[in-house]
Amino acid sequence: MIRVTLPLHLQRLADVQGEVRLAIDGPVTLKSVLDALERRYPVLEGTIRFHGEPRRRPMVRFFACGLDLSNEPPETVLPDDVARGTEPLMVVGAMAGG
Repeated sequence: MIRVTLPLHLQRLADVQGEVRLAIDGPVTLKSVLDALERRYPVLEGTIRFHGEPRRRPMVRFFACGLDLSNEPPETVLPDDVARGTEPLMVVGAMAGG
């Protein structure tokens, strides 16, 4: 099972608490995880990625195993620890301001 952490506002929108666990068939990529997340929680469609596109929204970041995966292509294979479920894929709302 893949573990995904969501920012609090997306947890509330999807009506979940804590981590989300997803089963992924095939390679564990950013795209496959986000596709599974949106299938399970359709209300999240368009909140993390643009509707119908693999591109992430500007104020959303992805982290796993101490790596910033935000600018990686959607087909990027996630680290083995994420694929094994020992580490989560973290979806983080970016902060802006000054």
